[in-house]
Amino acid sequence: MTAMNVVHMRVKPGMEEEFVRLHQDFDLKTMPGGRNFWLVKSGERSFVVVGEWDSRDALVAARPAMIASLDRLRPILEDLGGGRGVTEPWSGDVALHLNP
Repeated sequence: MTAMNVVHMRVKPGMEEEFVRLHQDFDLKTMPGGRNFWLVKSGERSFVVVGEWDSRDALVAARPAMIASLDRLRPILEDLGGGRGVTEPWSGDVALHLNP
């Protein structure tokens, strides 16, 4: 069953271009089961990363690589407040997918 992960992040002032550049270096082929990857600008200095995976197991297996990628981003991320740290991650199995 297809799984998705969604992570909200906010970059420090003046770091948006660097944030996008670092994601351009991201190689989904190094993560077996990874299907698609989106970087969505959701507001001023605010981004959402969306990943599509073959299965929840593939997503879980990719977490160490995703954390390593996040470690490269940490210096340019702002704390989101409320005890969330620099990311607000969500993941799960796709319950519904509509194609036009």
